[in-house]
Amino acid sequence: TDLKGKVVMVEFWTFGCYNCRNVEPYVKQWYAEYADQGFVMIGVHSPESSHEREVANVQRYIEEHDIHFPVPIDNDFSTWNKYGNRYWPAMYLIDKRGIIRYIRIGEGGYQETEQFIMTLLAEAA
Repeated sequence: TDLKGKVVMVEFWTFGCYNCRNVEPYVKQWYAEYADQGFVMIGVHSPESSHEREVANVQRYIEEHDIHFPVPIDNDFSTWNKYGNRYWPAMYLIDKRGIIRYIRIGEGGYQETEQFIMTLLAEAA
């Protein structure tokens, strides 16, 4: 997929993380609400435990939790390291030009994050 001209959220998460589970309903809602306006959600799964490294366990979680956006498996933490990430969950909002404009670490700030999504979607490409 060509992401140029799209607003992209990259979220680092793992299915066993309590905080990630608390953020999940918001991320799914944003994806459902804004995908048709050019919002792309990518949920990078970076495991914390050996149980979370098993791809079948990740697939089962995705199916059971009705997650419809792409979830790349980052078992070697290559994507995590490219972002210099250190936390679960962490959300990176990237504008239509490919510039990271907003970073949210952990739970909370949901209204602020959604406002930022709307602001970036309204910007010219």
